[in-house]
Amino acid sequence: MTALTLRDVEVGGRGGLDVRIEAGRIVAIGPGLPRDGDALDGCGGALIPGLCDHHIHLLGLAAQLQSVVLDDVTSLAGFTERIAAAAARTAAGDWIRAGGYHEAGLGELTREVLDRVAPNHPLRVQHRTGALWVLNSRALAALGEGDDPPGLDRAQGRLWRSDVWLRARIGAEPPPLAPVGAMLARFGLTHVTDASITTDPETAGLLAAAHRRGDLPQRLTLMSGGLLEAPADGAFAVGPCKVLLDDHALPDLEDFTWRIGAARRQGRSVAVHCVTAGELALTMAAFEAAGSRPGDRVEHGGVIPAAATWSLKALGLTVVTQPAFIRERGDRYAREVDPADLGDLYRCASLIVAGVPVGGSSDAPYASPDPWVGVAAAMDRRARSGAVLGSREAVGAELALGLYLGAPDTPGGPARQLAVGAPADLCLLERPLCDVLAAPSSDWVRATLVGGRIAYRSD
Repeated sequence: MTALTLRDVEVGGRGGLDVRIEAGRIVAIGPGLPRDGDALDGCGGALIPGLCDHHIHLLGLAAQLQSVVLDDVTSLAGFTERIAAAAARTAAGDWIRAGGYHEAGLGELTREVLDRVAPNHPLRVQHRTGALWVLNSRALAALGEGDDPPGLDRAQGRLWRSDVWLRARIGAEPPPLAPVGAMLARFGLTHVTDASITTDPETAGLLAAAHRRGDLPQRLTLMSGGLLEAPADGAFAVGPCKVLLDDHALPDLEDFTWRIGAARRQGRSVAVHCVTAGELALTMAAFEAAGSRPGDRVEHGGVIPAAATWSLKALGLTVVTQPAFIRERGDRYAREVDPADLGDLYRCASLIVAGVPVGGSSDAPYASPDPWVGVAAAMDRRARSGAVLGSREAVGAELALGLYLGAPDTPGGPARQLAVGAPADLCLLERPLCDVLAAPSSDWVRATLVGGRIAYRSD
């Protein structure tokens, strides 16, 4: 690998420095380093560790890039228009996939509604939570008969929590991952943790192959619901075992503690999908019964009552939150959530004050994959309308950025630092860091390096 020197960059608030990279690591930091080999002029911009998205779904994001996006559709007429446009450019009989649907704007979608919207195409529409698919009659016919999972209601065309079964019946090719890798690099992301419970050795192998090809240049950590083994070449690291909770079908405490014990027998920590207060209460009870350990995580923490904060601290649990949900869904929360409970949504500052580690993430494709949207939302707690939700949960600029600077195995831990000997996983910004944090945006990202290789460069 060719040596590279980043010239005239700001490191740790000090400007005018050079950073020398050899064999994928930082070998020198200082002013006026020797001018041999390749160089990239930083023009005074900040050089920071590459950002980490601690909870993302890579294949779901790849599929979204090939789908009809419904996040901004707020009426059935708008939905009909968008699906009709997709049908006009899709051959009759070919699948149409749409995502981001929510009943608050469109009402309850059913098979009959989708039949009217797309009579000549198999159509599947994913709920914004990712938990539900709605299919039209052509889509249901394409699935064939028999071996239906418990979550399938053919009369209504609704399929709940059955993604693996659905993919097997459709037999579709995996979506291309190179556009995802390029987009994440453009945002300054050098590390991602895929939080999909459905990841199995085959899926992990697909993601590893994409990393080896350079389609996903980011360093990968993969969660799973079952056994998973890291490859010898380090194409991915194995993360926590995932436990998925749904309020309408919660496991009993004995079953939950057994799952935690199964993870321990694999030598792994546990990450629990935990959105509601009921799910959180069961999660804490399970960890109290089974025992918690460093690395155990609450994913989302959508609703955390104030009293639960200290229990999270006592159990040593980490919360991996999604500040961008406040930005993107805050106006709906303001309409639908009891005003007394708004302060419990996606807590951040109060958890940090209590000593609970907090990591930042996107949950993409269910929110924007741009971490800088999360940074801005963590700072101002503003919805798209400008309304502020839970102002006491706002954090300062450095803490907001720090949500995305922890190591993949310690979200919410100390921010990774630029130091001699450290891996050259870096994000170069257009301006000094204080200027960037005054108006956080991925537009400030000038270059992203993973292991010393340039994964993105704006010029």
